[in-house]
Amino acid sequence: MKEIRRKSLLYKSGVEYADYCINHVEGCSHGCRYPCYAMMMKKRCGVIKDYNDWVKPKIVINALELLDKEIPRLKDKIKVVHLSFTTDPFMYKQPEVADLTLKIIEKLNRAGIRCTVLTKGIYPKELTDKNRFSRDNEYAITLVSLSDKFHQQFEPGASPYRQRIKSLKYLHDKGLKTWISMEPYPTMNLVEQDLSGILNEIRFADKIIFGKLNYNIKASSFQNNKEFYDERAKEVISFCQKNKIDYHIKYGTQATEDRSTEEIFRQDDMVSSYPEPVYIQV
Repeated sequence: MKEIRRKSLLYKSGVEYADYCINHVEGCSHGCRYPCYAMMMKKRCGVIKDYNDWVKPKIVINALELLDKEIPRLKDKIKVVHLSFTTDPFMYKQPEVADLTLKIIEKLNRAGIRCTVLTKGIYPKELTDKNRFSRDNEYAITLVSLSDKFHQQFEPGASPYRQRIKSLKYLHDKGLKTWISMEPYPTMNLVEQDLSGILNEIRFADKIIFGKLNYNIKASSFQNNKEFYDERAKEVISFCQKNKIDYHIKYGTQATEDRSTEEIFRQDDMVSSYPEPVYIQV
């Protein structure tokens, strides 16, 4: 994997549920085609040339050195650090990334800073080591389907869905806090699937975030788009209430918004999967 150096690492996020964030890799080999917000922004800013450039990630080789300088200066201001908004901290089949992520989480935890983590990769079992990692950390996966065909088309380099679920459940069974980002959930003209079947696979999770797929021509042009997402949101709410799972429906997904659910995640400093993507045709 190629290496880059940066002048800083920790940054204060403008995203509603995040406090501080770390993106210790540039690019992502998952190559998601929802479209990917992070890829489009990096391309717009001239950081990468194109999709092929994006899927060849570069690791920040001086990340730990930067943390040693930044943690003492910022630790009293930080409530929680999120990994990550513009890359994946446990990038599938990228051991260098996973190794650096573990070292970063451990360093932050030793400084009394808890972390939230979101991945489409596989969680290492080492995270259950209470001597290295805080029990207050929160771990999540993005899961919007169980279809292998959809996976191949929209998340070609990410981990298989069921392996992803299995690794998160392992952490949950060991007493760690876990949640699911069901965003961006696809419309029926992209993949026909049973939402209840997906929900049953993740009934162990402590929290679920559900949101629509935006800025995708096929999803946006789906004839019953608004009704589709409103009905799916109601299904998620009913499931969560029945199983005593906290939930948050992303704004714009329901016909009638329920802003009271915002407090569930604000109090816990939860994070969304990533900001809304910019427009791209798929």
